Amino acid sequence: MSVLIVFETVEGQTRKIAKHAEDACRKSGRDVKVVDAAELSQAVSFAGVEHVILAAPVHERRHPKNFEAFIAVHLDALDACPTMMISVSLKAAFPECRDEALDFLIEMEMRTGLNPNVEALVAGAIRPSGYDYYAANIMQNVVLQGQPYSPEDGEREFTDWAALDATLSAFLG
Repeated sequence: MSVLIVFETVEGQTRKIAKHAEDACRKSGRDVKVVDAAELSQAVSFAGVEHVILAAPVHERRHPKNFEAFIAVHLDALDACPTMMISVSLKAAFPECRDEALDFLIEMEMRTGLNPNVEALVAGAIRPSGYDYYAANIMQNVVLQGQPYSPEDGEREFTDWAALDATLSAFLG
């Protein structure tokens, strides 16, 4: 069995999530090919692919444009096999914000035509050492919207790895 994982990352958490998915696939005895949508320089082959896992972060209310372009170009191939979409955002970390996280995913699906078999809203991470003043304020006042976390507290990962493992296991069968 072969799994194709296509991801794009901005701050690195989605790369970590894609690597985690790759490890889970390999542990289940599957062959895995991992592709970074931001670094595509040639066509991706879907020959022999039995499952596809897509993973991308949400920044400024949308997934990366290269990632969305990959989906739009390969929509027929994605429709032809079981596909899981992992949408990574901080909004997914907080129950009262999950509807907004779902909106980001639905909007991307509408733009691209993607209709995945499985959708996973996965919480991302905060890495404030890389934020300038503007980004830190956006993080605190727009993204976190009063959540009990301050960027001054340092880096924090919100990803629920056990929930991700359960979703991957159910998807892969």
